[in-house]
Amino acid sequence: MMLYSVIIRGGKVFDGAGNPWRLADIGLQGDTIAYIGDLSNARAEQVIDASGLAVAPGFIDIHSHADIPLMIDGGGQSHIQQGVTTNVIGNCGGSAAPVSDAMTKGDRSRLLAQVGVDWRTMREYLALLEQRGLSINVAALVGQGTVREVVMGYAEGQADAKQLEAMRALVREAMEAGCFGVSTGLIYAPSVYADTAEIVELAKVAADYGGAYYTHIRGENDTVLEAAAEAIEIGRQAGAPVQISHLKAMGEHMWGTSVQLLEMIEQARQAGIDVTFDQYSFNAAACGLSTVVPPWAHVGGNEALRERLRDTATRERIKHDILDGVDGWTSIYKGVGWERIVITGCYYDHSVDGKSIAEIAKSWGMDGFDACFKLLEAADRRIDIIYFSIGDEDLERIMQSPYMMVGSDSSAVSIKTALERGKPHPRGFGTFARILGHYVREKRVLTLAEAIRKMTSAPAGRLGLTDRGLLWPGLKGDIVVFDPDQVADKGTYTDPAQYAVGVKAVLVNGRVTVYEGEHLGVQAGRVLRHSW
Repeated sequence: MMLYSVIIRGGKVFDGAGNPWRLADIGLQGDTIAYIGDLSNARAEQVIDASGLAVAPGFIDIHSHADIPLMIDGGGQSHIQQGVTTNVIGNCGGSAAPVSDAMTKGDRSRLLAQVGVDWRTMREYLALLEQRGLSINVAALVGQGTVREVVMGYAEGQADAKQLEAMRALVREAMEAGCFGVSTGLIYAPSVYADTAEIVELAKVAADYGGAYYTHIRGENDTVLEAAAEAIEIGRQAGAPVQISHLKAMGEHMWGTSVQLLEMIEQARQAGIDVTFDQYSFNAAACGLSTVVPPWAHVGGNEALRERLRDTATRERIKHDILDGVDGWTSIYKGVGWERIVITGCYYDHSVDGKSIAEIAKSWGMDGFDACFKLLEAADRRIDIIYFSIGDEDLERIMQSPYMMVGSDSSAVSIKTALERGKPHPRGFGTFARILGHYVREKRVLTLAEAIRKMTSAPAGRLGLTDRGLLWPGLKGDIVVFDPDQVADKGTYTDPAQYAVGVKAVLVNGRVTVYEGEHLGVQAGRVLRHSW
């Protein structure tokens, strides 16, 4: 009689493909699923009673920002407590590598000091990440914004032929190191300075290695339709699959635009362009406060921005462009206002955390623009914000699309680390649990089988992972056992750092890593590398 390393007994097994559950046992040998069926007479070193519980493939977070946090602490607590077993890092144009010598100064030097090691290439970074010890798997993207910063710094304008070839070479190195694609963050400097043709050339390199183009598009409010069209066109010209990040229509004046967005994506797919997207399950978005100001104000980097804010005439020009837009750019302020932009992490003054810009302005005796500029002028690094901008109907309509996948757009951190930064967006602790609890159980926006598919086989397919995302014999033992009647997110906007509940066990590569809410300290995660 075979002795299994783990048997998960008597659960409702959701295979991840969207099929209805079936009652079955799952037997694992080492890191691999060995058998699914009746194992009532089999023995195992460890048995997990899953009676009355759902058993699903480990969830894949297609959109995370855990590049540095996992290097500091590989536990991945906020994600793995929800059942997430794989993080896709390097999104929104920003990756931990490559790194130039110039980038080791300023913000990057502080990050490297926290990590305690140094690297330059993607290959070096991934090797060091692997050595750190991970409780969660990692799949990396290379950020176009990071690549552009290595080659051009924070300069505006088109890349010349030599600069473009240097960027192509960096993307090529990253793909050969095992990256799954290239990402852009086209509202952030320096990513925003690239034109469509430049991005196409980098996406072509990723496509040559079987990778995809992952994009935080150039606008998510007034220009969202044009921005989505640009993403699709980049995919068409580059011959690359397209993953649109955290699809949404921002600002009350744009609510309802999801209808046109989804129609555009459907038409692109009918034309043979492979376009999908991800989404987090909250009405508030998050980024840095400096994103409020126009791209031209960021030229030269953060110190140049601070210098501009000290000049009265330049401040007025920045204010004008925030209100009216400039060169096709629209500020995230539009359709939101200072009342709904909330500071979540001001590293130099945590007394403002949890307060809106309007509240801060009132307490300081000034208007919202001056309060925003005062905060930024004093900051030599990012100030985190959330802003309430997404309508419920759009959120649910996008969620129901068959092309939607789940992505948290967050870091995988412990409660302690999260609180040190202030009041982070609760999506980091609850995106997956919130869909299972609020949108499946309470609102019935999705069936449980479909929600699981969007968290497992759908992102695995987008990444090209053939050994995860499904519960089939021969695949890796990334598995989550949870109670569909109890699973829920607990974090709020005012008290976000709370682990999800209702998850009984999480296995990563066949090893029980979370059990009954306790992280066991197991480091069975791996750096997954794309093959071509």
